[in-house]
Amino acid sequence: MAEHAAHLTSATDVDRPSVFEVVAQDSLMMTVRPAGKHAVRVLAETRPEQFGWLLRWYDEIYLFFDFIIQHHYLGQYSASFAENFYDLKRVPSGAGSTDPLSSKLKWRSLLFLVFVPYLKQKLDQMFEDLKYKEDTLPRSANAAMKVKIARAYLAFYPYVHMSWEGTSFMHMLAYTFNRNSWHSLPLRLSGTELRHRSESDDDRDAEMAWSDTESESWMNNLSGRALHGAGTALSSGLSVGVFFLQFLDWWYNSDASAPVLTALPTPTPPQRDSSETSAPHTCPVCGRLRTNETALSVSGYVFCFPCIHEYVRKHSCCPVTGYPAKMEHLIKIYQPDS
Repeated sequence: MAEHAAHLTSATDVDRPSVFEVVAQDSLMMTVRPAGKHAVRVLAETRPEQFGWLLRWYDEIYLFFDFIIQHHYLGQYSASFAENFYDLKRVPSGAGSTDPLSSKLKWRSLLFLVFVPYLKQKLDQMFEDLKYKEDTLPRSANAAMKVKIARAYLAFYPYVHMSWEGTSFMHMLAYTFNRNSWHSLPLRLSGTELRHRSESDDDRDAEMAWSDTESESWMNNLSGRALHGAGTALSSGLSVGVFFLQFLDWWYNSDASAPVLTALPTPTPPQRDSSETSAPHTCPVCGRLRTNETALSVSGYVFCFPCIHEYVRKHSCCPVTGYPAKMEHLIKIYQPDS
């Protein structure tokens, strides 16, 4: 059995990273975005007037800083931040490990490192938002073109997502069994492969940085130094921030799950007055028989989904009790088939 698996640890390609290394470097950057957003959300909930805009524009702010960091590392080390963290580098596909990346390959790598994940994240978020509002979209044949496009997107995008994830899984599986040189689809489309760094790579990077400094004009040299300094500062802060954000996430979750001794007692249920209807299946907002029943978790009342969705969107509270409410407090109820 060991003979059949010998190709997994063969010494014929010692510069080729193991599957554990490529998974680790992928996981590193995948934890930074949600951890950073969690920290920004805590700030926004604490002081919404000062930090609320950070949460609204978090994806674009993250895109800007991610571009600076990845541009710095690709130009300096021919690797992304996470790849350099694990002593990996990028080389042209099908070439020897000593060949450096061309400027074209660096920009292609930057495209698939920064902008493609941003676009994919936006498409996923758009699908989730439209899926949540699907029941409120009109179903008539003469509906607006915008509604038709939204329904077509809801029907088509799951297949796009499945194809993307399935292709990525097949690349990882083939890389595990040494059947190709790329562990992910974006890496393959960038025209590069991953290899281990060596001491000669460090010496060559230092020589290239020095020669570029001597050959450039003072204006280009100044702008290059400024970008290099910004990238170095951000990358150094990110190295420390990765561990800090993980600690912050652990601390917040453990603190949220622990019982709060100073918490106020749960208020008593609100008393229904005589003006409220006593019909058990009536929506408190429209007064008619409920359709698409949806409960509001902050109060426990059940409404029609379109009624409570529109009311909470406009007033941010329960229409019966007045308790503060948000969209995430809506819980759809699915009745068993009779």
